[in-house]
Amino acid sequence: MNSLKSGIAVSFIYVTERDRALRFYTELLGFKLRQSDDFGDFIESGGGLLRMTVIPDHVARPHPVLGWDVPDIVAVASELRGRGVMLTMYEGLGQDQLGIWTSPDGKAKVAWFADPDGNVLSLSQT
Repeated sequence: MNSLKSGIAVSFIYVTERDRALRFYTELLGFKLRQSDDFGDFIESGGGLLRMTVIPDHVARPHPVLGWDVPDIVAVASELRGRGVMLTMYEGLGQDQLGIWTSPDGKAKVAWFADPDGNVLSLSQT
């Protein structure tokens, strides 16, 4: 029997300008373009895929739409900053100088940043 467990997870993200978004996800973030068609692009992201689709009037929401759990959030945040990606600072949240928030129990760390369309992306270390 086929099972969803044997499939690859696919996340969907909507953008307004395909070329600009492709540059961000492949050149700036370093992901690999797997396949393109008339409707969008499949980008390899860790063990999953990101399906990027152009919607000309797309308006990003203020909540995260995609995230990555990483083993060393400080290293990843520093690398992103070195590539010109600025982490989002939220007033009153108590983030550190890189933009990383630490949970009150100290076990989880989270940081946020946006793609060129304003889609909120997140990093976490759990």
